[in-house]
Amino acid sequence: MMMAADGYYTFTGRDGEVIPPGVTRVRIHESITVIPAAAFNGNPSIEELDCHDRVKTVGESAFFNCPSLRIVRMPGVKVVKRCAFMSCIALTDVECGKLEIIGFGAFDGCALTCINVPSARIVGGGAFYECDALTKVKFGKELESIRVGAFYCCTSLERITIPLKDGMITRNDIFQGCENLKHVDLVGGGGVHETIAALLLEGWKYDLKEKFYAINQILPNTPA
Repeated sequence: MMMAADGYYTFTGRDGEVIPPGVTRVRIHESITVIPAAAFNGNPSIEELDCHDRVKTVGESAFFNCPSLRIVRMPGVKVVKRCAFMSCIALTDVECGKLEIIGFGAFDGCALTCINVPSARIVGGGAFYECDALTKVKFGKELESIRVGAFYCCTSLERITIPLKDGMITRNDIFQGCENLKHVDLVGGGGVHETIAALLLEGWKYDLKEKFYAINQILPNTPA
């Protein structure tokens, strides 16, 4: 059992490794770059996770249904695979500044209140499904695609920041059930984009797709 003086258990990823009962804080060993699929699936006691910056991938269902998990620090992670943190009902704080790909259902049912993912490129279907405490989401200019139902029934979501790109909003069910969404901030090359920042879409749930289509028709093409 690799328990440090600061109360952290060090996860080594050895075959057959079993997390001791009652462990609340986990640190990923420096030799690990991929957290294996289902590694902590259903663990009832983990509250904090610390990853060093060489951890690049969180495997499928790695922390599925860890009901006590509150804080995740993964500063170097680029890929979070499907259902990785699904049903982590206490998860409120995620550090993920280099995250690029958010898999299907990755944060489904979490307690996140806001999230800032400047490096994200792909947001998978149902990625934030029923995150009903989520109020604010911010993506950077690298974002390429938000997929079906990514924010389905995020009932507290009020504001989202996305880049102004063709094809960004491809379906009208991405924000289905987000009845409080009022502001879509469009970021890009500055200039004309600044004139439509904090765009208020009072009737978003009826014609969000049409509004984005209209905006794309009247604005000059965004430089590549």
